[in-house]
Amino acid sequence: MEKPKESERVLRAVELAKKAHEGQFRKTGEPYIVHPMAVKKILEEWGMDEDTIIAGVLHDTVEDTSVTLDDIRKEFGESVAFLVDGVTKLSTARAGMRDIDTYLPETKDNFLRLLIALGADIRVLIIKLADRLHNIRTLSALPPDKQKKIAKETLEVFAPLADRLNMGQLRVEMSDLAFKYVDPKRYDYLKNLIEEHNRQAAKSLKKIEGEISEALKKEKIKFELSGRVKSIYSLHKKMAKHNQNINEIYDLTALRIIVEDVTTCYLVLGVIHSLYTPMEGRVKDYIAMPKQNGYQSIHTTVITEDKRVVEFQIRTREMHEYAERGLAASFYYNEQKVTENYKAGKIEHLPTNLLWITELQQTAAKLREGKKVDLEKLKLNLFADKIFVYTPKGDIVDLPKGSLPLDFAYRLHSEIGDHVVGVKINGKMSNLNKKLEQGDIVEILTSKNQTPKESWLSKIFTSHARAKLLHRLNEKEHQEQGKKK
Repeated sequence: MEKPKESERVLRAVELAKKAHEGQFRKTGEPYIVHPMAVKKILEEWGMDEDTIIAGVLHDTVEDTSVTLDDIRKEFGESVAFLVDGVTKLSTARAGMRDIDTYLPETKDNFLRLLIALGADIRVLIIKLADRLHNIRTLSALPPDKQKKIAKETLEVFAPLADRLNMGQLRVEMSDLAFKYVDPKRYDYLKNLIEEHNRQAAKSLKKIEGEISEALKKEKIKFELSGRVKSIYSLHKKMAKHNQNINEIYDLTALRIIVEDVTTCYLVLGVIHSLYTPMEGRVKDYIAMPKQNGYQSIHTTVITEDKRVVEFQIRTREMHEYAERGLAASFYYNEQKVTENYKAGKIEHLPTNLLWITELQQTAAKLREGKKVDLEKLKLNLFADKIFVYTPKGDIVDLPKGSLPLDFAYRLHSEIGDHVVGVKINGKMSNLNKKLEQGDIVEILTSKNQTPKESWLSKIFTSHARAKLLHRLNEKEHQEQGKKK
């Protein structure tokens, strides 16, 4: 991405930050201004809007210097002041935390601060993630106990949040840098394991790349082909699931193919399967059924003639940008002005799979009005692990832990959700209050005569399904009122 031209407002922000942080130094010994300038660069790389970049430059001024929020408001406007205030609130939420257990939103007050800051404008979180990325990149300057605390916090809070925003590149870098401090011996062992595997696979992969390239050129398909090595922390988590047996992990090295459009993605899949034997149950179509965080791609694992197991990922350029930069990419591609949308409470430009942000914003508004909210549900939606369940045909669907059959139905399609009359879980009749478990096979029973019911709201866990159901209930109510007139 081209570096955006420096605007006069951004230059003024840089001058103000330099003056405000004069005489302050980081633990590395560098002048403090190095940090906000690094945050600025990261936000520019992510393609964020000008107000976010300016807030990134000034994010520590209110907390650490004599600059006030009013100063920022007068100089740069309400939006920048609002973002800086949000980042300051997040920092306040962290103040005095002893360890990761007290940092996770188990404490009501700190969770409320985090929620209000995040819920009011998601760009606050993106600035905080940029701030954390630079801090973890320069963690070596801190004493060992602080290194471990910040690294653990990064693994358990910030990397999962990056994942929820589908910022894959950020999640991988944060996780690996943090893991190096949390468990250095394990990190070195796995790093060597991956390097050894790649050395052994290099010759074979080069041959496969040549074969694929030739076959795609024959079909006159325009493509980009590159390798993708599994991150060290991802390998650590996966090996725990496979009894530490690296031979059961098939995506250590993957080949990524980027093409021009969705139709070509499926053509490429056909070409790959004509060359190599696809492994049973290892074709995952995240284009037809995106992951909860909006990730789209086709994955297929194949066995070559020399018995080498290789994973392919096939996607369009826009899907690739979104897979790497997530929500930041959606800001970049969207032509609407972000600030006006947020101030007006509009977030139509967010993908539907990020509707949990809507719930955060609505809850933030309720908290400010002193209304009662269900914090437990929000806590789970934000930080919970995902579960993977299957359709009877073997398609895989990822949902937050705690999801119910109606969440699954609306995740498949609104039309399915609207007409649910029952559910079979693992071949047996069940009820709509039954929490789904890892690996369940879920069959939704429908009837054209069924219509959405208000009572279903108590049988739903995810914000995505809740938004779909509320939309249908409102439509139904309007239709009924129209008939009465």
